[in-house]
Amino acid sequence: MKNSISKLLILFCTIGAVSQTHYVSKKISTTGNEGWDYLAVDEINQHLFVSHGNSVNVIDLKDDKTISIIPNTNGVHGIAIANDLNKAFITDGKDNAVTIINLKTFDLIEKVVIQGQKPDAIMYDLFSHKVFTFNAKSKDATVLDATTNKVIKNIPLGGSPEFPASNLKGLIYINIEDTNEIKTIDATLLEVVNTWSISPGEEPSGLVLDKESNRLFSVCSNKLMMILDATTGKIIDKLPIGGGCDGVAFDPEKKLIYSSNGDGTITVVKEENANSFSVIETIPTQKGARTIAIDKTTHKLYLSSAAYGPKPEPTAENPKPRASIIPNSFVVLVIDTKLK
Repeated sequence: MKNSISKLLILFCTIGAVSQTHYVSKKISTTGNEGWDYLAVDEINQHLFVSHGNSVNVIDLKDDKTISIIPNTNGVHGIAIANDLNKAFITDGKDNAVTIINLKTFDLIEKVVIQGQKPDAIMYDLFSHKVFTFNAKSKDATVLDATTNKVIKNIPLGGSPEFPASNLKGLIYINIEDTNEIKTIDATLLEVVNTWSISPGEEPSGLVLDKESNRLFSVCSNKLMMILDATTGKIIDKLPIGGGCDGVAFDPEKKLIYSSNGDGTITVVKEENANSFSVIETIPTQKGARTIAIDKTTHKLYLSSAAYGPKPEPTAENPKPRASIIPNSFVVLVIDTKLK
């Protein structure tokens, strides 16, 4: 009996010794006092693109220094990296335009005005070599030829699109926030081919796909992560997440899904297999850290946030006032892992 207990204790300690936990390893300070949205990692050049106000800060991840600021991206939201074309595509929400820059020099290649209104999320689809912008006000998607930078088509979506995901085989999935749906675009036909309800999930924002298990992970404002079969749209599972989520990231090697929550947490979900999922950790971050990017080569996560002043009292003119950002407090949080 004593030997059995000793073996169990040794096994427990061994498992505990190799298990990982996540933590904020550093905060990278950057200039500017305006709001922010998405981040994007250029894994090949090891650069982080951070939307901030009306510009994009480019951070060299080798030394965490800002090496460039891309100006005149008015109302910037999303950044899409196309390493094979040496381009980054940036949505300028206030200008109804896409800014295209050189990935190595950060020089402007072209600014393309689009028909869609208030472009927000953006994706470069390596399969089709097309860029898709998802336009909040006009509730559609604009498609650009990533090589020529020419607009090809506008695709009506029937609702306000949030973040997309690609299966790299010709299908693009998009969260539709105001209808609680996921729609699928055929990247060749350039039309919607599927519409799936994600109820009881509400107001979905971030979306990622595990291409190996064919599972979609959609994070919703009512504190749920909805997990769907990407072929049939069948809901496989739903899991609790933190409040105020906006983004989600997926680590295909570790089979971990990260929901970034504005309440100052990240919910970590483990995918055991295509039909088994569980919440394994809640990472403390910083209030307002709602958007997220992952570097799959280093397994590090990046989130933007800032410190806030007191929230103003509601008025008839502004019933939902926002707290002001404390000057010079904008940071990028770096989430790393360590052995217990």
